[in-house]
Amino acid sequence: MPELDPATTALLTVECQNGVVGEESALPELAKEARDSGMLGRVAALVGAAHAAGVQVLHAVAERRPDGLAANDNARLFRAAGKLPVRQLSGSAAVEVAAPIEVAGNDLVVRRLHGLSPIAGTDVDALLRNLGIRTLVVTGVSSNIAIPNTVFDAVNLGYRVVIPSDAIAGVPAAYTAEVIRNALALVATVTTTEALLAQWAPA
Repeated sequence: MPELDPATTALLTVECQNGVVGEESALPELAKEARDSGMLGRVAALVGAAHAAGVQVLHAVAERRPDGLAANDNARLFRAAGKLPVRQLSGSAAVEVAAPIEVAGNDLVVRRLHGLSPIAGTDVDALLRNLGIRTLVVTGVSSNIAIPNTVFDAVNLGYRVVIPSDAIAGVPAAYTAEVIRNALALVATVTTTEALLAQWAPA
């Protein structure tokens, strides 16, 4: 993996929020995989290392208004989410970044009310360009939907994308390796948490 310049690199956490990967998740199978696989702890470690190295961190959060205004209903996934006992409502604990991930004062939290991607239709691209970012490290959930959307959107916008393969998760667990091997590795640099931590370690 090539050296990543902290000045032009950002770390993005995708849907690492209480209502998705926390103890009170709307998606308990996904939350269990995120915790049991160690993914959530590795994302937290990467965030801590990024803070120490001066790498900009962004947290992408998915949420809905309590009245559901303007939310998607054009896919089965969206309709099912509206019926779950835990809903990702704006202002609720469900849409706060989950422990043990720490949110620093200069982190950017980008919230979206629609769609499947943290990039399409949000401020993420404009924020990254304003910061002079050229490389995006993508972490979080899920490898089924949001992570591929993020990677493809970022590549289409001209960013170099880096994926620490052990810092994303989906269900079933075996699917993550398959989507990396057969899709994401074709457009992004695949690495590990350990390799990134070594790059961002203090000299």
